[in-house]
Amino acid sequence: MDIILKKDVENLGLEFDTVSVKPGYARNFLLPQGIALLATPKNKAALEATLEARKEEEAKLIAAANGVVDQLKKTSITIPAKVGSGDRLFGSINNSDLSDALAKAGVSVEKKYIKIPGNTIKRTGKVTANIRLHRNVEYNFEFDIVSDAPPAPAAPAPVKKEAPKTEEEA
Repeated sequence: MDIILKKDVENLGLEFDTVSVKPGYARNFLLPQGIALLATPKNKAALEATLEARKEEEAKLIAAANGVVDQLKKTSITIPAKVGSGDRLFGSINNSDLSDALAKAGVSVEKKYIKIPGNTIKRTGKVTANIRLHRNVEYNFEFDIVSDAPPAPAAPAPVKKEAPKTEEEA
């Protein structure tokens, strides 16, 4: 079922997006809450008229979103995490953790605009998150997940001890 969103909905879309959802979700939640409209031809025409009237405001929003993308291109994020055996994390990293790390780096991005494949990260390494700041502005942001433990010191080579000789061998 196609609907037109009247508000931003996390994990679904932004205001004025036309999205396809399951009929029960639309009938039982989105439509009664006033969050969405059915995507009828009449409502689609009204949406086009609204977007046309908001063209200047949309241009400002797109310019602001492109400014944030420029900041993201200059930013490199490394998130330290507790690591167990191999490269598996204790717990996971999600869009909220990435949003906090970006805020510390001086780039303000709300967590609802960040999409991480699989919703959580459970291994160390390089990860790409999709940041959608506007319906026309998306950016794939790469960041690293590393162990927060200090590197282990190199172990000295073990010295072989000779077993003490028994009376029979002597």
